[in-house]
Amino acid sequence: MVDRELQEKCAVFGVFNGSDAARQTFFGLFGLQHRGQESSGIAATDGKSIRLHKGKGLVSHAYSEEVIESFAGCHIAMGHNRYGTSG
Repeated sequence: MVDRELQEKCAVFGVFNGSDAARQTFFGLFGLQHRGQESSGIAATDGKSIRLHKGKGLVSHAYSEEVIESFAGCHIAMGHNRYGTSG
C-alpha cells in the first residue's frame, strides 16, 4: 500500500519584482525556520545572471550581511530551508 499522506517538511519562500528581493527572502526564510534547520539556500537574479548562496545550519548562520549585499540589484529571489529526513 502506498502512503499518500503528505510528508513535506521543508520551507520555500520567494519574492518577485521586489526591491532587495534576497534580503526579503532571507527574512521570509528566517520566519519559516521551524520548517527546516539543517541548511538554507537562496538563488536570485537581476534578469541577466543568477547568483546562489547556500549554507548549513540555522538561517542566521547560513548568511552574513556581506552575502546578502552580494545579491544587490536582484529583483527576483527564491529560498529554501531543508528539513533533514531519513529513508
